[in-house]
Amino acid sequence: MNSENNVPQYDIRGIRLWGFRDMAHFIDYLFANNQVKNGSLVAMNAEKVLTVESNPEMSALINVAEYKYPDGISIVRAIRRKYPEAKISRIAGADLWEGLMQRAGAEGTPVFLIGGKPEILQQTEEKLRAQWNVNIVGSQNGYFTPEQRDGLFERVKASGAAIVTVGMGSPKQEILMRDCRLVHPDALYMGIGGTYDVFTGHVKRAPKLWQNLGLEWLYRLILQPSRLRRQLKLLKFIRYYYTNRL
Repeated sequence: MNSENNVPQYDIRGIRLWGFRDMAHFIDYLFANNQVKNGSLVAMNAEKVLTVESNPEMSALINVAEYKYPDGISIVRAIRRKYPEAKISRIAGADLWEGLMQRAGAEGTPVFLIGGKPEILQQTEEKLRAQWNVNIVGSQNGYFTPEQRDGLFERVKASGAAIVTVGMGSPKQEILMRDCRLVHPDALYMGIGGTYDVFTGHVKRAPKLWQNLGLEWLYRLILQPSRLRRQLKLLKFIRYYYTNRL
């Protein structure tokens, strides 16, 4: 374990993860000294840890992200097993994004939104403005061509966005964040998958009780049995856990 500014970091399978006490601690850190941190946020779960081991491209993308945090309960339990003194909480990416948007709205932080279907993105913008008065300085739905990428990056830079959230799924969102940062490095980037769909009510998350019990994965599996094959791959992580190879 090492630390930066009193925030501990833990190593799981060679990946350095931040160990914030709770979401409020995380957001306060990102907004410290009235200035949003620069860098990339990546939510980590057991599946993504295994992907890093087997996929060199994803490994490179995730390794350059400054803020890797435990989104999955399996990662939280792995950290607690390897570091019994750790005082950390699971921070779900969807919840963290909402917390960031709420703080951004309170502080007038400029935000740029990327990804999602056109109608979902529009609803997301409308709800963010109505609910938290978020200063949205630009947006782009997920349906753009490779030839339009450079233009998008220039729009992000020209907007002066301090927070850029990208909902395109992995690894597309990580690739886009990496490339956009080359043009506009002075921002905090966050990959959020399908969070816009959840925020606008088009996709339902597990009930709070399931979330609190760390069973959100099981809820999704019940609703989508096709996920079973993906879940079976996690047996490798379970083996790491019980053989002390974390």
